[in-house]
Amino acid sequence: MSDVVVIRNFINGEFVESKKYIDSFNPATGRLLARVPDSDETVVENAVQAAKSAFTEWSNKDPSERSKLLHRVADILESRLKEFAIAESQDQGKPLWLAQQIEVPRAVLNFRHFANTILCDKEMCINQPEDGILNYTSRSPCGVTAVIVPWNLPLYLLSFKLGPALAYGNTVVAKPSEFTSITAWKLCSVLKEAGIPDGVVNMVFGYGHKAGDALIKHSDVSLITFTGSDRAGLHIAEVAGAMAKKVSLEVNL
Repeated sequence: MSDVVVIRNFINGEFVESKKYIDSFNPATGRLLARVPDSDETVVENAVQAAKSAFTEWSNKDPSERSKLLHRVADILESRLKEFAIAESQDQGKPLWLAQQIEVPRAVLNFRHFANTILCDKEMCINQPEDGILNYTSRSPCGVTAVIVPWNLPLYLLSFKLGPALAYGNTVVAKPSEFTSITAWKLCSVLKEAGIPDGVVNMVFGYGHKAGDALIKHSDVSLITFTGSDRAGLHIAEVAGAMAKKVSLEVNL
């Protein structure tokens, strides 16, 4: 990765050039490592609409089909483990051994885990015919999910949020940290090679206060999952509460 990486947004199965970029630096050397899209509301709108259009077909797929596709994602990611580990080390600054022995393998296992979990998750039914009572639990996908991940565990936390969202039939617009975007961008090619349908996963890069804020406030986003700072988490909670969105927050409060 001696050359500067030019990252592109991934929308509806296609890599899309950006009009503006953010410089991202190798924390070990201080040298320019990547140019990250500085996405705006228009880019977010396109990504959300792609996810919305893909939702019906993806959510209606048999869980076994979604499971097979997630296993393919895991297989391809595992075959490119060293490549992803080097990218994670150079982008985030962590030791190569840590990325190669723990974090990328754990990302592989995240996809495998949720690919298996969806096959075991059955609806619960309690029948009391003598009382004329049928009690059951029915689960259904939420819709378009906003996935926002931090800089410290870029690939690991992205896979930990993508896995369950996709396994249970949701479509996704993800916004990685602008400081550590390379493995998220590389993962897009893995998803495409694995056969994840166009629009099911969209990756929008940029600042949290710009692209991230547009994403969480979008009326077609039904669920938000976020890991990051307390300040951003409180803001997301306020937005989600006012718009009655489902939300999952991992913060330090």
